This record gives sequence, structure tokens and C-alpha cells, in this order.
Amino acid sequence: MNRSVAFKTLGCRLNQSETDSLVSDFHQAGYIIVEFSDTADVYVINTCTVTNQSDKKSRNLIHQISGRNKNALVIVTGCMVNNYKDILKDIPRSFYYIENNLKSSILSMVEAHFMGNIIFPEKFKPGVFNYSAAATSFHTRSMIKIQDGCDHYCTFCIVPLVRGKAISRPTDDIIDNIRKVTDSGFREIVITGVNIGLYKCDDTDFDDLIEKILTVPGNFRVRVSSIEPDGFSDKLIRLFNHPKLMPHLHLCLQSGSDHILMQMRRTYKLSPYLNIVEQLKKSVPLFNFTTDIMVGFPGETEQDFEDTCKVIREVGFSHVHTFKYSIRQGTRAAQMSNQVTEKTKQQRSLIMREIASANKQQYRQLFVGKQQTVLVEKVNKNGIAKGYGQHYVPVEFKSSLQHNNFFSTITIKSMAGASHDFILKGEVG
Repeated sequence: MNRSVAFKTLGCRLNQSETDSLVSDFHQAGYIIVEFSDTADVYVINTCTVTNQSDKKSRNLIHQISGRNKNALVIVTGCMVNNYKDILKDIPRSFYYIENNLKSSILSMVEAHFMGNIIFPEKFKPGVFNYSAAATSFHTRSMIKIQDGCDHYCTFCIVPLVRGKAISRPTDDIIDNIRKVTDSGFREIVITGVNIGLYKCDDTDFDDLIEKILTVPGNFRVRVSSIEPDGFSDKLIRLFNHPKLMPHLHLCLQSGSDHILMQMRRTYKLSPYLNIVEQLKKSVPLFNFTTDIMVGFPGETEQDFEDTCKVIREVGFSHVHTFKYSIRQGTRAAQMSNQVTEKTKQQRSLIMREIASANKQQYRQLFVGKQQTVLVEKVNKNGIAKGYGQHYVPVEFKSSLQHNNFFSTITIKSMAGASHDFILKGEVG
């Protein structure tokens, strides 16, 4: 009987990309992929440690699995393992804690374990790009890892400590990966990494890479995932006019105050950021911007927060990932004396979420009467197809299509939804 394996992924799209590759590895090796809530022979938990809340979620999952199948093999990997590797030495025998640079060898470790071998993870081949192209995935989109690590060392961020310095994947490997996943049937790819704007391999930088990706033949479309403003060039802005490159960006901001950006040790100021937004909005109608905003960074005054709220309204971000600053030991911000109270952080979070919700409603309302090219992600029992248009807006319409299919002409008829969730309703044609 084939063994079963279940996966749980926390955190960023890079983690999701790496999990998707592992899912394909296990599937091709004959394992049955089951839900994480099911009984399995192997559980793989891909953790996140970017905030205290991320650590809490990761720990809760580990404790949850500890009380389930006593005979199961549990693999805990991801950034929390790198962050707490010294603390995790005293572990149950059925648990393995695998650092990021050995994550791609997890299948080999599991196979060796079931053969009765004693596993020493450090004996396996390290490498952050040793992943196979994902043929089986939990997602309709295929996430393509182009880069890992970061050199910026923002004062609040622990990621460079757990992911290491910036390193770029060879361009030919990326192109080959894309050819394989599109040949496997994926219709949309997402370019991902820790800080993708830092991509540099030989003479190819990030905008050159995107240009090369857009020349790969096939019926697929390309999305750029979260990117820092300093990863932009005029060439990249022009490339967004290409029909394969989707008009949506998660353009990281963190704060609308230059004073706070400087304290965060961000590598940009507000004015150049807004210039990127302005140029893209002029170049591509209804360009969709989403972003991250941190509230309650040490020293954030009421004026700093009000400046941020003003920017959020003016740009009209369709989605704002709002999160409260949390102290991460080992970072410079943890030593700052002017910490903001938890009560103030909570109040500012609520205000920011209300502004973001109003933005979302206003932005999506603009699509009523217009058309979207929708990639179908699922069809329910009532024949309602759900997916995302090229601007990364959610669309529902009546259809008999299965997931991972394009419907090129969906006319948006209305918008429905409440509680910060606004869905576009459309019809074919």
C-alpha cells in the first residue's frame, strides 16, 4: 500500500512555491497526497517566522500534529526552523527539523527514514534552487522561484537572518522551469522570491529576465509577485504593456512617512514610490496596486500614521495587507526605545483596514461594464465558475468549464459582497 503525505504551508508565496515542488516529488514517488486534517504517514509543515503571530501559528501546528498519529513521520521545515535551530535540538524521535537550504531533499530524507536509516540532514545536498518543476500543485498558478535571500537588512526584518544573502537562480534554469510547467498545463505563472528586484545573474537583471520570460512560447500569462520599489526600472514599466504580463503588482510600501521609512532602513523614499505608481497608471488603464503596511513601528507618531493613511487613499490600493509591528529579537528595531503600545497598534490597524476596505470597493466597482480575461480556479456544483481576471480581481460567472481554463470574454455586470469582500459578477460575452 502506498504511503500518504500531507502538507501545510504558512507564510509567503516562496514557501508555497517550494511546497508545490515537494508535492510533485512525493506524487511522482507514488505517495498519496491527503488533506492536512486527514491521517497520514508523513506530515510536512513549512513554517514562517516573519512575525510573532507566524511563530505562534507554526508552533500550534507542530503541537497539533504531535497529538495525532503517533507513528507518523513529521517534517518541520521553513524559516522558523532556521530562526530557532538551537532551541529545536531536543526533539521527538519521529520529528525532523530541516533548514531552508535542505528543504529540497525532504523526499530523499523521508525515503531513507522508511528504509530504516538514521537520518543526518546535514549529509544531504544543500541548495536553495534544487527543486524540480511542479507538475502537481495545490494551486492553479505555478509559482516560479527566481531568487532567495535579501541584502537589505531592514531594521524590523528577520528574513535575511533566516534566508541568508541574496542569491539568484540561473536564467536558463528559470526558463526551463517555465517551459516544463506550461507544458504540464499551467496557464499562469507567478514570479517569486524573497526580494525579486535584486535578481542578477551574469548580465541578466530583473527586467531582462522578465523580458526573456515573455518570449517563451505558449498560451500562458505572467504575474510578478511582491516586489520592492527599488527593483523598478523604466524598462520594466514599459514591459507591463506586454499582453502576457498582467497589470497587477504587490508593491511593498510599509509606511507613507519618509521619517518612518528611514527608521525602517528602507531603500526608497515616498516620492520615487509614487512616481512608479503614477507611471504605471498612465501606461496601463486600471492597473491594480496592492501593498503591505506596518502599523506601530517604534517612533510612529500620529502624524506619521495620518501621512500613511493619506497615501493609501491617494494611491487607491485595492488591497492592503495590514500588520502590527512585532519585536523580532536580533533586529535593530527590537532595541529601539520608543515602542508603540499594543492598544495604539490595534486602533491603527482597525483604521487602516477600514480605509483599505473602502479602497477595494471603489476599485472593483470600476470594472462593472468592462471585460476581464478570467482564469477559472474552480466550478461549484451549481455551475458557478470562480477565478481571477487579468487585473487580479475575483470574478464569478455561470460556466461548465473546469478549473485551469481561460474564458476570454467575461463582461462584468455587477459587484456583490459585504464584510470587506467584494466579488465581481459576470457573464460570458
